[in-house]
Amino acid sequence: MEPLDGHILHALQLAPRAPFRRIAEVIGAGEQTVARRYRALRRDGALRVVGVVNPRLYGECQWIVRVHAKPDNLPRLAEALVRRPEATHANVLSGGTELVCVIRAPIGDAGDGLLQRLPRTPAVLEMRINLVLNVFGSPTGAHWTGHGHALDEEQIKALQQQVEGAHPDRPAAPTADDRPLLDALANDGRITDSALAKLTGWSPARVKRRLAALQASDTLAYDLDMLPERLGFMLNAIIWISTAPRHLVSAAEQIARHAEVASVVAIGGPANLMVVVICRDAGDLYRYVAERLADVDHIQAYDVSVRSKRLKQVGSLVSRGRLIRA
Repeated sequence: MEPLDGHILHALQLAPRAPFRRIAEVIGAGEQTVARRYRALRRDGALRVVGVVNPRLYGECQWIVRVHAKPDNLPRLAEALVRRPEATHANVLSGGTELVCVIRAPIGDAGDGLLQRLPRTPAVLEMRINLVLNVFGSPTGAHWTGHGHALDEEQIKALQQQVEGAHPDRPAAPTADDRPLLDALANDGRITDSALAKLTGWSPARVKRRLAALQASDTLAYDLDMLPERLGFMLNAIIWISTAPRHLVSAAEQIARHAEVASVVAIGGPANLMVVVICRDAGDLYRYVAERLADVDHIQAYDVSVRSKRLKQVGSLVSRGRLIRA
């Protein structure tokens, strides 16, 4: 990966809607150069900034679901699963008999949702479901920077955008008038205020105020979907870690600071931490496990699952090696 691409990537992780001019000032590049490189990465399907509505609006939690199926049945099952809006981050693990995905659903839902329908699907041989209890990492340190071109502390501080207003315990529901705004942001989280104004019939000033209000109420957030494979990082793995409950927080926070780590979540089940790691190759993963992970205290056991195929991210499907709108 080129240093400029790494700097742009980290800047977008920290401030997804920051103007190109601001990103260029912070990383010391030309505005047109930054804009041109970002557009090339997006056009090539390597990354997408997407607006995401908080699932807590609908009383939903996140569940880690591991589905085992026969190899002949897995492609059809995977295709049906990724088309469901409540299924995110779907991946096939090496061996071709297991799917891992995140499914949004309420606790105690006795209806006919995906969590209830999947076990009754003939293609499913076995299914394990674990509730996501917590996501670790600070806003400045919860991102994958294993490409080696992370921004420094001064640059990070310059990019941080503080949204005024308190974040309530429960996000505020969007109105019907917000729907064109949210749909546009789901397609392109960096769409300009002026373009949003044309879509909504609002003034750019009203668009800006409404976006600020939706973010301050914890209703709207932004995510950066990316394909590390397109950036030269071919090996993605999930590490399932068991640690004693009293050491869970300290171990998770230490792991979340590792540059190779994309996410760390606490889950229910025998393995109480799920860690997503992005590496260049098997040697890179070995060094991470043998050197970086080995320094983390109180890990009782771990298991590594290598991802063989990425199917879906938060707001994007993966089609022919490119990110497209889900």
